[in-house]
Amino acid sequence: MTHNFFATVGLTAATLASPAIAAPEAYVLDAGHSQIVFSYDHLGYSTSYGMFGGFEGEIAFDMDDPAASSVTVSMPVMSMMTGWEARYNHFMSGDFFDVSEDEMVTFVSTGIEVTGDNTAMITGDLTLNGVTKSVVLDATLNQAGNHPMAEKPWAGFDATTTLLRSDYNVGAFTPFIGDEVSVMISIEAMKAD
Repeated sequence: MTHNFFATVGLTAATLASPAIAAPEAYVLDAGHSQIVFSYDHLGYSTSYGMFGGFEGEIAFDMDDPAASSVTVSMPVMSMMTGWEARYNHFMSGDFFDVSEDEMVTFVSTGIEVTGDNTAMITGDLTLNGVTKSVVLDATLNQAGNHPMAEKPWAGFDATTTLLRSDYNVGAFTPFIGDEVSVMISIEAMKAD
């Protein structure tokens, strides 16, 4: 018998106790073990990287109807890490984000297509720099089960997507600096108390 992506997580999350009627179960992101890494071509000379970490989010798993599961994530733009203060300051400037202190990056899922035993395509609205566009995350469930130290249900996922900077009005210096941004996401989530 094959289990689909979210049914596997839901079954594990319930620690094999089967309620008569399943409902979505809330998981919250483990900020200490969740990160979003992005990369882009810099003038053809190198690949530059940046990262977001310490962000908040929630995943809801529905065992009976995986397509009804959902994910929401948010983080301040200013939480971006680039590894070099001058590059960070340039990203926050008018050339790119012209950021205010309370400006957020958000992702809210709008649909999930289960594609395999541990894979899914998660479609959602990404809001970045005041622009909202639909994106698709190619997601993989890495593992779900009882966390050995926290002693509670836990799940880990990886996902990838590609964005165009110009879609979000941060396309300065294209085509010299690549318009395409590769995004790699790795998150852990724990069952909410």
